[in-house]
Amino acid sequence: MTMGAAVSHEPLLKINPAMWRTLLEELHHRTGEVHESGAFLLGCADAAGRTVTKVLYYDELDPHAYRTGVVVMHAASFGPLWDICRANNLSVVADIHVHPKGAWQSRADRENPMIAKRGHLALIVPWFARPPVLIEELGFFEYRGAHKWRDLGGPEIARHLRTDGTGSKE
Repeated sequence: MTMGAAVSHEPLLKINPAMWRTLLEELHHRTGEVHESGAFLLGCADAAGRTVTKVLYYDELDPHAYRTGVVVMHAASFGPLWDICRANNLSVVADIHVHPKGAWQSRADRENPMIAKRGHLALIVPWFARPPVLIEELGFFEYRGAHKWRDLGGPEIARHLRTDGTGSKE
């Protein structure tokens, strides 16, 4: 078990279509359209990319994660996260959270990566994940260390994110 997925030169995150739909529906539901919600995406990484096999919602680890309106994960919730990863032989391959409006990185997002390890991937879903969620509207970022991020979103997002079953082990 590793605390984060290995860094790949050109990151690729793969999640099967059914899991992606369920994830977005659940994120939207958990917001109540009044606060952010989010999840750790667990899975395996290899030379072909990172494949999500399990979703762990922040409030399952920390019941108070959404209390302030934005996601705040308290330190005590990371021990159980690593226990779950170890028990399932998985790693955190990315994280995802929703914003009430656009999918840009807030200052808090930039300065407080969920996993502060170079190569970590973070997704931001706009509009509380209210359907329809368009892939090209997502924020997708790779942590480069020292509070610096590489933007993987926009028109080129399909090079880095597969939610349609292509390129994934289903």
